Amino acid sequence: MDDNRANQSPNQHSWLVIFSLIFAGEMIFSLPFHVARFFRPSLLDSFALSHGELGDNFAVYGITAMICYFPGGIIADLFSARRLLTISLLATALGGLYYAQIPSGVGLYVLFGYWGITSVLMFWAGMIKATRDWGGTDSQGKAFGILDGGRGLVAALMSTVAVVIFSQWIGVDGKTNQLKSLQMVIYFYSAVTVVAAFLVWHFIPETSSDSIENKHSFEGVKRIISSSRIWLQALIIICAYSVYKGLDFYGLYAVEVLSMDTLESATFTSAAAYLRPVGAIAAGILADRFSASKVIGWNFLILVFLYGLLSLGWSEAILFNLAMFNLLTSFLAVFALRGIYFALVEESNVGHNVTGTAVGFVSLIGYTPDIFFNSIAGRILDANEGIKGFENYFLFLAAIALTGVLIAFLLHRMNVKLIPINTINNATNNTINNATNSATNLKRD
Repeated sequence: MDDNRANQSPNQHSWLVIFSLIFAGEMIFSLPFHVARFFRPSLLDSFALSHGELGDNFAVYGITAMICYFPGGIIADLFSARRLLTISLLATALGGLYYAQIPSGVGLYVLFGYWGITSVLMFWAGMIKATRDWGGTDSQGKAFGILDGGRGLVAALMSTVAVVIFSQWIGVDGKTNQLKSLQMVIYFYSAVTVVAAFLVWHFIPETSSDSIENKHSFEGVKRIISSSRIWLQALIIICAYSVYKGLDFYGLYAVEVLSMDTLESATFTSAAAYLRPVGAIAAGILADRFSASKVIGWNFLILVFLYGLLSLGWSEAILFNLAMFNLLTSFLAVFALRGIYFALVEESNVGHNVTGTAVGFVSLIGYTPDIFFNSIAGRILDANEGIKGFENYFLFLAAIALTGVLIAFLLHRMNVKLIPINTINNATNNTINNATNSATNLKRD
């Protein structure tokens, strides 16, 4: 991004840039996550996996991703996002070709570990930093709302195409060609990931990696790690990402509790994904008007209520309508959380020259649910079949959401009176500013 981007508003930049970030930002995770999210029953059957075993594969992904988040943040402060993102997308698509061969055992564990590296190390922090720069000083909520809302729209559109592909190959009884149908879906997601790499390479501008700002990025690591506000942001993301991953089980709930078939379940979850841009962009607008932490807190509170209702025993006569209303409303609230939690970086006054480092550290802690969530949730469902298992599952989600409420409002109180999270002492800052005022634009001194 150009050096003056921090003070500009989104409409001053090419919308092709944010479109490329949106498309790439969703496609990078389509192979590891979309197949399981939209086609979980078929995935479990085709790969002969239990809920817990699939969760263990996601745990391997989470471990490798966790290792990559922090160094990836530092890399994002040093190198061009265009190159980093392109390499990541192509490497991830390559793994899709192996995925389509339906590996089992160790091969599947290795694949998910590989994806943990390719989708994070050179991608995640670079995408977040580029989006923060694109949003300017006054439109962080909108920038991240557009990013995540746009990603949601892309996810919905791609999943709709994937469902059509799946439906064209599956047999009349829904089982005959299930394996072939899933393979075609995997090939489809591999192809569109390559398309995303093409867009990034052609529309994301090349940026310099040798500025004084970037050379000093390592000096901010200690201050980032010691900031209580950074830790609270990380804890908020743990809670928000956990309830987001909770959406992956909605399709299974539709089959096992609401008596949908696998195609109806995939259609339902795919259609619900269209709520993501609505929730994310609306939350972004509210965050710019009020504050990201306050909007996040209220969304967590809504989820506590919704999950609490779903965790109670209901008669079959009213279960379907109640469940559908709660599931769709919780989709909106979860998408709102996802849309704006990185706007907390600006609200907490993090310097631009350590955006990547801060995002890397927050992500290192915040995305640990990739390690534990699916394993825990899978075992909760394995312990009790049918509706009882899902009642316990939603009680688990309600507890996570309640924790998010408390943390979000605590961070909001801290951000009312804050000191900028900086990288270098004031004397050094003044020297750097005087020497590089025309070449670099530090967000805050």
